[in-house]
Amino acid sequence: MIVVTGATGNVGRPLVQALAAAGEKVTAVSRRLPAAGVPAGVQVRQADLAEAESLKPALDGARTLFLLLAGPLLLAGQDPRAVLDVITASGVRRVVLLSSQGARTRPAAMSHSRLRAFEGAVQQAGLEWTILRPGGFYSNALAWAGPVRSQRAAAAPFADVALPWIDPADIAEVAAAALRDGGHAGRAYELTGPALISPRERARAVGDALGTPIRFTGQSREEARVQLLQFMPEPVVDGTLDILGEPTAAELRVSPDAGQVLGRPPRTFAEWARRNIAAFR
Repeated sequence: MIVVTGATGNVGRPLVQALAAAGEKVTAVSRRLPAAGVPAGVQVRQADLAEAESLKPALDGARTLFLLLAGPLLLAGQDPRAVLDVITASGVRRVVLLSSQGARTRPAAMSHSRLRAFEGAVQQAGLEWTILRPGGFYSNALAWAGPVRSQRAAAAPFADVALPWIDPADIAEVAAAALRDGGHAGRAYELTGPALISPRERARAVGDALGTPIRFTGQSREEARVQLLQFMPEPVVDGTLDILGEPTAAELRVSPDAGQVLGRPPRTFAEWARRNIAAFR
């Protein structure tokens, strides 16, 4: 049995689908039960990592776990060691943790301290572990869906700062490989797309997929900050903007890890835009 937490998210949903398609027995766990879209045969359980004990029923009979933190859990919650105690006591023997590139590239940043703590707890729990450290997600462009539909417009800060973002579906496929194959144990993978791409270039790619130009507007850091604070904790917003505006050399690096695990190049943003263009119509 493979348990997937965060099963309704940008990575969790395609991960559940990939595992089910491969014939694995899967339990999908989320704080809110999904209304639809769960593959046939997948068990669905409601649990919240903020209360690790709530995971116990979902972990019954599981040997492998995909562990994802989101929202307020990125900054607060139970001690990571207490969460890992519940996981190990349940009989889980392999954990794949979705962390973040910033947990390594910005060790002093408060925005990534919680992920660093979970990385340490997973590595010290006596389990087979794999850590995934992606940079930005292509799916962040879905924040433009409303303005693109209504005005054929998009806005973002740091318009021409290019970063090697990645398709969440590629992250999910790497996670599936690590969950199914113990050969990935003890590895930390830095996951990026195949090339650097800026916000202005992403907007152009969405327009190309639509077949109509998108009017792009550069935002100030403060304008973007106000917008992001509507759905992200303040330290995470500030840490995110630091990476977007002043990336380090490590954050600009295109990593080979995703391609090596997948056995093919990671998908481009243009491919993601074409696959998800219905959201922008």
